[in-house]
Amino acid sequence: MALTMHNKEFANKQIMDSSKYVRYTPEQVEALERVYSECPKPSSLRRQQLIRECPILSNIEPKQIKVWFQNRRCREKQRKEASRLQTVNRKLSAMNKLLMEENDRLQKQVSHLVYENGYMRQQLHSAPATTTDNSCESVVMSGQHQQQQNPTPQHPQRDASNPAGLLAVAEETLAEFLSKATGTAVDWVQMIGMKPGPDSIGIVAVSRNCSGVAARACGLVSLDPTKIAEILKDCPSWFRDCRCLDVLSVIPTGNGGTIELIYMQTYAPTTLAAARDFWLLRYSTSLEDGSLVVCERSLTSSTGGPTGPPPSSFVRAEMLASGFLIRPCEGGGSIIHIVDHVDLDAWSVPEVLRPLYESSKILAQKMTMAAMRHIRQIAQETSGEIQYGGGRQPAVLRTFSQRLSRGFNDAINGFLDDGWSLLSSDGGEDVTIAINSSPNKFLGSQYNWSMLPAFGGVLCAKASMLLQNVPPALLVRFLREHRSEWADYGVDAYSAACLKASPYAVPCARPGGFPSSHVILPLAHTVEHEEFLEVVRLEGHAFSPEDVALARDMYLLQLCSGIDENTVGACAQLVFAPIDESFADDAPLLASGFRVIPLDSKAAMQQDGPAASRTLDLASALEVGSGGARPAGGTELSNYNSRSVLTIAFQFTFENHMRDNVAAMARQYVRSVVGSVQRVAMAISPSRLGPHAGPKVLPGSPEALTLARWISRSYRIHTGGELLRADSLTGDALLKQLWHHSDAIMCCSLKTNASPVFTFANQAGLDMLETTLVALQDIMLDKILDEAGRKILCTEFAKIMQQGFAYLPGGMCVSSMGRAVSYEQAVAWKVLDDDDSNHCLAFMFMNWSFV
Repeated sequence: MALTMHNKEFANKQIMDSSKYVRYTPEQVEALERVYSECPKPSSLRRQQLIRECPILSNIEPKQIKVWFQNRRCREKQRKEASRLQTVNRKLSAMNKLLMEENDRLQKQVSHLVYENGYMRQQLHSAPATTTDNSCESVVMSGQHQQQQNPTPQHPQRDASNPAGLLAVAEETLAEFLSKATGTAVDWVQMIGMKPGPDSIGIVAVSRNCSGVAARACGLVSLDPTKIAEILKDCPSWFRDCRCLDVLSVIPTGNGGTIELIYMQTYAPTTLAAARDFWLLRYSTSLEDGSLVVCERSLTSSTGGPTGPPPSSFVRAEMLASGFLIRPCEGGGSIIHIVDHVDLDAWSVPEVLRPLYESSKILAQKMTMAAMRHIRQIAQETSGEIQYGGGRQPAVLRTFSQRLSRGFNDAINGFLDDGWSLLSSDGGEDVTIAINSSPNKFLGSQYNWSMLPAFGGVLCAKASMLLQNVPPALLVRFLREHRSEWADYGVDAYSAACLKASPYAVPCARPGGFPSSHVILPLAHTVEHEEFLEVVRLEGHAFSPEDVALARDMYLLQLCSGIDENTVGACAQLVFAPIDESFADDAPLLASGFRVIPLDSKAAMQQDGPAASRTLDLASALEVGSGGARPAGGTELSNYNSRSVLTIAFQFTFENHMRDNVAAMARQYVRSVVGSVQRVAMAISPSRLGPHAGPKVLPGSPEALTLARWISRSYRIHTGGELLRADSLTGDALLKQLWHHSDAIMCCSLKTNASPVFTFANQAGLDMLETTLVALQDIMLDKILDEAGRKILCTEFAKIMQQGFAYLPGGMCVSSMGRAVSYEQAVAWKVLDDDDSNHCLAFMFMNWSFV
């Protein structure tokens, strides 16, 4: 009997070992699921431990346990993929519905235009048969006849004390808004580059030939309508130019909606213009199909608005019927339509700034698209699609960005009710100095007001200037990546000292006289990378032996936006504030920085903006040779002709007895920064990169085309190989192939009495050095090579000069930003001119990468 039982158990074991499938009991599955939730991929030791610790799994082989976990991970992956595909399918279905509605709207618009065109043709054909006076009279009489047939409906008296009158205004606003959002009340033109899709911002259009400026967007958002309405109503959270929004009164309506009376103030974007304010009526209601609508318009004196003039420093602006329509989608999410339509009273600003207030594209970037991006950002954060490092919550990082932007706007505008007052000038009108002695200005700092009665407050030095032919994105990218070109370490150190209990003595401003390096540490970015939040580490240096204690690293919290050159109508901005090492969530932020706003004329706004994708290193200079070749994208940079306004503002703390000294330092520093920016702007202006102008070059340097030919020919002569793929290429084609070569190619000067400096680099070379053609010629060869590389070059230099080239072993070098770069091999060769004289030394670093 015992032998029979033993044989049966042995047979069962054999069957289990040889079987490919094991049927698990519910208790066994539950035990395995508990382990899977803790560790989806347990090791072999963990699986054996599981069998020992769990008796119900004792009859399962470790190999079968391993197979179960593999299958479980596969099922989880398939489930996630199926869920993702379902989400994409819902988005595509909703986008398809949105595009069909947009197509219907466009067809109506086309029919309307065809009708208008036919009517105008009829009028033109019938015009010769009548006199001018009679035709004018007939038009007037026809208009009067139509007015008699369709009289204007009479509404109740519209004043703030009459809810029926306000409801009439609200219903009228609702009808106008819907006609703009889904109808043909406005002639909408789609913005260039805004391609609709399930993961795009949506369909964005701007107005053409209408009163004021208007923009419209429609897209998909994976949030419910109520949440979206709550977010969009909180205008200061996403509209960076909104200073305040006060809800003065809330009136419920009989249909379940609400009417709100609102006063809103917006910042002026530059020191050259005044801020705007609005008196608004906001109407929130639901439609029969379940859609949620929130629409707004300005209140005039006849519709319950104020009768007096606006406050000082403000210009009264008008908001025409605007708002947002939110429709729920099947399966979750919403389709949203946003319309912004304003009249900013452009005639109240200097003529040169009027394009800023007459551009629908700028309105679209600042308001309409900003709202869509903000909603999408929150939606992705809510769903967990965005993960930020550093242990910071997304809401905290958004708050940092808002505080930096708001602090910079406060500094530019300097409102009296915030405590700002102007300081007497030194006779020059280029720099404005304002002071703010209100303790609330620096609320949250480590100053103890009772212990430091000498603390005077905050001082702001600001200036604005016009720039010609300088793309805002290009300029701000340069200022961000090459801080040493304009910043002064001593002033940075003074700004950082405001975070301590007692700032040290005011340093003398030495613009550019004290070089310092900086490292950019990414912190967060928006979904479409149009805005970056980052920490900048400034490496410390000592001014003198007695200042060694001050030679420490400093940190800046920095916000950068608008550096995509393909974005039309967007301003570019670089704002920063000193922070200490602790970087608390409530750290005081004293914002300074730059803002560059395009000032395209109305005619230019009707045309496409420069869509050429250019790099900061002035690659376009190499794509415009003597033949006038066009750069990639089809826009010739020598024809780039536009204006922009640059606004600079720097804030400093001061003590009462040092106010005049700080003011003098700030004024001098801002003037030096303006001078540096002007030099940079002249260097990077595309208009200087035409056939007869190039980047800053050393005396005697050839044109780019000639240099490319010399580099290629010399490489062939010395090494016997071909540097470029086709030797028959000449002119622009040769230069383009050298420029886009995958390896880093660069040239440096050959001078016996001075250290070699770089004179040229292709795109890969500039990427490796992390510099631009403008700043390239300030970099010396021995500064990028490590000690081993310098020794090898010294050893091989005689060989290079005798036989014309040498192969250098792989090694390490350092970029201009201090990052380590490795390369597998390098080639060095002499570049000969047409007379076979030594012109420069060329290097090619193969298969390089950042460490």
